Amino acid sequence: MSVEHYENFPVASWLCPPALRPPITAIYWFARCADDLADEGDAPAAQRLADLADYRTELRKAATGEPPAPRWQHIFTPLARQIRDHDLPVALLNDLLQAFIRDVPNPRYTDRPALLDYCRQSANPVGRLLLHLHGITDRNALTQSDAICSALQLINFWQDLSVDLPRGRCYLPDEDLMRHGMDATELPTTDTPATQALVADLCAWAQTMMLSGASLVHRLPGRAGWELRGVVQGGLRILEKIAAMHHRSLTRRPTLGPADVALMAARSLWMPRQTSSVQP
Repeated sequence: MSVEHYENFPVASWLCPPALRPPITAIYWFARCADDLADEGDAPAAQRLADLADYRTELRKAATGEPPAPRWQHIFTPLARQIRDHDLPVALLNDLLQAFIRDVPNPRYTDRPALLDYCRQSANPVGRLLLHLHGITDRNALTQSDAICSALQLINFWQDLSVDLPRGRCYLPDEDLMRHGMDATELPTTDTPATQALVADLCAWAQTMMLSGASLVHRLPGRAGWELRGVVQGGLRILEKIAAMHHRSLTRRPTLGPADVALMAARSLWMPRQTSSVQP
């Protein structure tokens, strides 16, 4: 997942508590740099993987208090400080890095559980790190956070089909493609009734998952709770925009405008407290 699409990274928002901006910013730039190593420029896959292996070594050094190498000193000096000051779970940072490593060969995903396993590393650590910074560690909150983050990741996939598929990056599970009558070895390139039904099915899956975790907004204090309300409503609004296009997202990318932001803000004012079960 491109870090610029981490909707639950409140780096620039005034809603982010000032005391948490340094650790959140350090985590953001750690992930953003790893994303660039995996996905930007024209380096061959072998070079990308070698760079990411070196990057992992620097993370280990940051976690153990060793000085960073000059190449990424600007990333790991502040990250090491935040790991120390906030006892950041390094395993979650390792998971984020592993997701970028997985992206390099542009793998395919056989079914929804396989795609969710990718989300477990690419998206869920972000929410868990933010909960850690707020001192929330109970299992129910973590489960709800995972549901929100995985849903955001899935929504981003279905929003970006027109961008990802031409680049050879496919997150459409093979099992879903075949269930809708498509050959998983030949990816669709244009919108058809079959692809519209496929996208509608996948969007419904993401919406169910998002709603199952949405009541977490009431657990986070103050600004963080309002930030999360906007994150949840933003994801749900993207799904509405895809539906308004009749799920023709293979050729068009829906975006949010000022009117959407106003609607999301209004919806954020009232969100139900009931908790529903998480759907895989």
